[in-house]
Amino acid sequence: MKGLILSGGRGTRLRPLTYTSAKQLVPVANKPVLFFGIESLVAAGITELGIVVGDTRAEIEAAVGDGSRFGARVTYLEQDAPRGLAHAVMIAEEFMAGEDFVMYLGDNLIAGGITGLVEEFKQRRPNAMILLAEVPNPQQFGVAELEEDNGDGPVRVKRLVEKPPQPRSNLALVGVYLFDRNIFDSVKRIQPSARGELEITDAIQDLIDRGFEVHPHKVQGWWKDTGKLDDMLEANRIVLDTMPLTGAGSARLDAASRIEGRVELGAGVELIDAKVRGPVIVGAGTRLEHAFIGPYTSIGESCTLAHCEVENSIILADSQIRDVDRRIDGSLIGRGVRIVKSKLKPRAHRFMLGDNSEVEIV
Repeated sequence: MKGLILSGGRGTRLRPLTYTSAKQLVPVANKPVLFFGIESLVAAGITELGIVVGDTRAEIEAAVGDGSRFGARVTYLEQDAPRGLAHAVMIAEEFMAGEDFVMYLGDNLIAGGITGLVEEFKQRRPNAMILLAEVPNPQQFGVAELEEDNGDGPVRVKRLVEKPPQPRSNLALVGVYLFDRNIFDSVKRIQPSARGELEITDAIQDLIDRGFEVHPHKVQGWWKDTGKLDDMLEANRIVLDTMPLTGAGSARLDAASRIEGRVELGAGVELIDAKVRGPVIVGAGTRLEHAFIGPYTSIGESCTLAHCEVENSIILADSQIRDVDRRIDGSLIGRGVRIVKSKLKPRAHRFMLGDNSEVEIV
């Protein structure tokens, strides 16, 4: 079995960060989201990976390399434009060479990995298996209707609809799919949707219409599509709650600094009259001075936070936050960002912001 990881989208919901960075490389708990997917596939015994890339290919390739650091072998598959998930499957046919495969959306996180799902697929031998989760807003997802078991056999998928205005169920497709070779005929049989893309829901529906078995698996733990700010922050909270944190390590703390709860402080981290209340992860070389870092915060490498308070936030590498009076909460701050209090008069807010930025002032 092989793996197909989709990493070519434009990430419009996370702009302006994704103008300069692939959305799959935005970190959760200081690890790029994409790495969680790669590690899940490798843990399930899948080491031959194809990664579908687009405009951000150079950045993805620089981060992942040939896959050897993960115990995998990676082949990059170029997609000329975001033409839909089924199109990504279509361009991977030669790479798959007739083998079964797992398709994993590179900006998704799934509790507990996919090892059990892969084993279930191998034992049941359906033609496809889809993961489903109950959601409060199914109109924003691909939605599945199930054919209930009447004692004649297993539950099967009856119908799939992409982003229906009036959903008939609350079961959304999670970003992991398992297929045999029959999916390649289906992706060639469908037509682009109203938004001009080849939808994977249409291709799976074609499998159903042709009498192939599509097996549903309901996700029991948490699942996150990290395409939006709130979902990124929730994923960060969940991962920090569940991952082992290694403690203060070689960090330097002065007598006035305090650590409470579970933390991970990277090499060369320095605390001066700072308080860190976990779960928190801080990257190497970061300096915290007269600062409070509250729970569920991830801070990247080589940052400086002074005379400020931060919690429930993600701060990427090489950023500075100084002399900010109000606590920063629920924020995603990109690389190399500088947030400072100006002492110039007259007093005024002064911004230099990129397209699609968002600032809230209270």
